[in-house]
Amino acid sequence: MTSIASSRTAASRRQSTWRLVVGRLRRRPDAIVGAVIVAVFLAVALLAPWLTPYSPGSAEWAALVSPTVVPGPSAEHLLGLDSFGSDLATQLLFGARQSLIIGLSATAIGVTLGSALGILAGGIGGPVDAIIMRFVDILLSIPGLLLAVSIAAIMGKSPFAIMIAIGVSQIPIFARLMRGSMLGERGREYVLAARSLGFRTRSIITTQMLPNAIGPVIVQATLVLATATIEVAALSYLGLGTADPTAAEWGRMLVKAQSRLETAPLLAFAPGICIAVTALGFTLLGESLREALDPKGKAQR
Repeated sequence: MTSIASSRTAASRRQSTWRLVVGRLRRRPDAIVGAVIVAVFLAVALLAPWLTPYSPGSAEWAALVSPTVVPGPSAEHLLGLDSFGSDLATQLLFGARQSLIIGLSATAIGVTLGSALGILAGGIGGPVDAIIMRFVDILLSIPGLLLAVSIAAIMGKSPFAIMIAIGVSQIPIFARLMRGSMLGERGREYVLAARSLGFRTRSIITTQMLPNAIGPVIVQATLVLATATIEVAALSYLGLGTADPTAAEWGRMLVKAQSRLETAPLLAFAPGICIAVTALGFTLLGESLREALDPKGKAQR
């Protein structure tokens, strides 16, 4: 009965905490701005095929492009053409789709594997904790972008390679964060009560400790999405993106625009602004969520 009451108390506490978090977010202008940016990004990425009549990478208007002239905005092409004769707006829309798919997949890999390691380390402790954290320390000793570049270079040019590369580089972050959250829950009364009643460790970890420890991981996942957006563009810029030359990628668009900076600066500014605004949106939302979960933390810092 004690364990049941403790579980109900913990569940009620979680519900009230998230209600308070939502209420605080509604009163934060930066959270609203971040949420709007993220919502627009998601809508554009998901609806890209229906927002433009053109195909990405199509060079139907290549005859209009010359070494010195790139047609600018017009009624037919709202942002003009790129240096290969493709519709620039279409490239941006499908580039958002590519960034969303790879960024979400990479973050999911980092969250899943990193959290699993953190749950084992923080929930079980002892030698398991020591072994896992030494492995995490090894990953942390390698710069994230360098690790991502190495993995992408080994696996070859493909979106899947970028997903794995970015996801693996994020594992240590989530492993340490989840471990810390689990350690914070191990000494709480409801956990001690469940153990005294003979509940299995697996049951205590999955049904009671994990729901209370997952909050910081959700916040970090939002922030990592901002980093993932930049890293996807960076790997594409370095030539480690998809091998398909017609694929729409923001990083690849920056590479193509380098030779046209003086004559057509919009070719570089457009994808650059998209990358910056998208990363800003996820960052604002993540930071607001972090402060809403821990409103005293900002004051203490």
